[in-house]
Amino acid sequence: MPELPEVEALALDLRGRLDGRALTRVHVAAFSALKTYDPPLSAIEGTLVDDVRRHGKFLDIEASGLHLVLHLARAGWVRWKDEVPALPPRPSTKSPLAVRIVLDENDGVSPGLDVTEAGTKKSLALYLVRDPLDVPGIASLGPDPLTDDFTPQRLAGILADAGRKQLKGVLRHQGTIAGIGNAYSDEILHAARMSPFKPADSLTDDELAVLYAAVRDTLGDAVERSRGLAASELKKEKKSHLAVHGQTGKPCPVCGDIVREVSFADSSLQYCPTCQTGGKPLADRRMSKLLK
Repeated sequence: MPELPEVEALALDLRGRLDGRALTRVHVAAFSALKTYDPPLSAIEGTLVDDVRRHGKFLDIEASGLHLVLHLARAGWVRWKDEVPALPPRPSTKSPLAVRIVLDENDGVSPGLDVTEAGTKKSLALYLVRDPLDVPGIASLGPDPLTDDFTPQRLAGILADAGRKQLKGVLRHQGTIAGIGNAYSDEILHAARMSPFKPADSLTDDELAVLYAAVRDTLGDAVERSRGLAASELKKEKKSHLAVHGQTGKPCPVCGDIVREVSFADSSLQYCPTCQTGGKPLADRRMSKLLK
């Protein structure tokens, strides 16, 4: 799933490509992706792109006062096309194409963006709104962990309010902190040397300082590494710098212990026992509701 660093890099890449360009058409190939009807998609035709920005994991293309907002969900991605076909795409269960955004012609060629979603579970979402806060998921977002107002005191309040909830779930809940998902919550907790099941309200002042630094450094470093990369390079860059997430069975890059996994109904987490749990493997809680 694209998380804060990848969506931030996508926004930066697309800002450079789309700034001042006209959006001529938006074709929806997967009708389940379109979540709004007012204004209609036809309202975006002929508008000029003013900005591309990020809200948590949401990508926001602002054009002439309207906002074309994408949430890429677990398996979505945005692909730049130097030339898109003249004919609109046909809906097909065999194609990953969900949305095609067509730009104004340049030397007789119309470039554009193909928004795709792999797999059978279709959760990608497209909204056309007058205000980003009209998107329920954006309106309910918690603070962005890389902004100046995300202070150690703000994090302390979040953890206190969470009570005995486990750190892993608190970090990736979008209404609590925006933009952190399954992968970067694993990476943050590994950097902080904390168990994913540690109760949120059990941290000492020193542990709070360590966790805050891990959040800022892990996400900040990932954003900096991704800055300037094209969309086609971002997935590879992310995978190449993960210490524990998706690394089950491999040695921890810090201590050399074997990275372990805990599986759930539709997800899993990875961790290092030596770095995070005092050397003790965690029970595999497949029926846990932690990540729901």
